Amino acid sequence: MPRIALFASGSGSNAENIIRYFEGRADFSFPLVVSNRADAYVHERAKALGVPSVTFPREDFVDGTRVLERLQAERVDAVVLAGFLLRVPQVLIDAFPGRIVNIHPALLPKFGGKGMYGHHVHEAVKAAGETESGITIHHVNGQYDEGDIIFQARCPISPDDTPDDIARKVHELEYEHYPQVIEQLWENS
Repeated sequence: MPRIALFASGSGSNAENIIRYFEGRADFSFPLVVSNRADAYVHERAKALGVPSVTFPREDFVDGTRVLERLQAERVDAVVLAGFLLRVPQVLIDAFPGRIVNIHPALLPKFGGKGMYGHHVHEAVKAAGETESGITIHHVNGQYDEGDIIFQARCPISPDDTPDDIARKVHELEYEHYPQVIEQLWENS
């Protein structure tokens, strides 16, 4: 049974969706939600779902040692980023080789990299006049949004779509596909 830690910096809607997808199943466990913000709403979502959550300050994500110690204490096997905005420290990448995944709200390699998250991505997609957007689920390496691509899903964009419209379409894809990809990756772990 994989024990998966969820990392989130904000609202935590993807984290909640993932936990709910696996509710009642004995073959997946989510022992911990990790955030870099004490005021992130993900803590409220985790509490409501009965999942412990913890906050580490930004400095702890530079070195990563304290975060790794907590993950090891929880016997975590894999890490899923669900709206986590900081770079994952190399010590975590080394400790979980091929077992840290992220979801990006665009079709990488377009619209990725530092500063390309959330609404910034949807605004850039709109400004570029793209006719489609989507999601990319990828392995995490030492660079923002450059890990090996695991899965992509696409949605059409009309000329009348606003960045908010694009965000809604992309969120639908996230909620539908992210839990399923996690399941496929670690179902027999």
